[in-house]
Amino acid sequence: MAYAEKTKVPVSQSKGDIEKLVKKYGADAFGAMEFSNRVQIVFRMGGRNLMFRVNLPDTEQEQRSMFRALLLTIKGKLESAERGIETFEEAFLANIVMPDGRTVGETTTPQIESAYGGHDVPLLPRY
Repeated sequence: MAYAEKTKVPVSQSKGDIEKLVKKYGADAFGAMEFSNRVQIVFRMGGRNLMFRVNLPDTEQEQRSMFRALLLTIKGKLESAERGIETFEEAFLANIVMPDGRTVGETTTPQIESAYGGHDVPLLPRY
C-alpha cells in the first residue's frame, strides 16, 4: 500500500503545507512550478537553493498521495538536520542546486552508477 494512498487532502493544500513547513524551518524563498507531467518544488534555506523534481502520477488520487509523501520526505530531512542526526547539507545533499542549475543528485548519479558498475563495493569499510 502506497503512503497516503487514500488521502483526501487536495494537492493545493499539500503544496501549502510544504511551503508553511519550509518557512517554519527558516526558508526565505519558496516556489512550486508544474509543467506537463512534472512538478518542481524549490526553496532557499541555509544559504542553499534546494529543488525537488517529481513526475506527476496520472490520477488525481495518486497525485494527492505523492504530494503527501513529498511533504513527509521534506519534513523528515528537516527534522533529521534539526536533531543533529545529520547536517543540513547531508540531509539535502541530492537536492542542492549547483550553479549550472542541476542538483547534486543529477550531477553525481551517473558517476555513482559508473563507479559501481562491475565492482563489488564493500558494505562495511575496511579498518
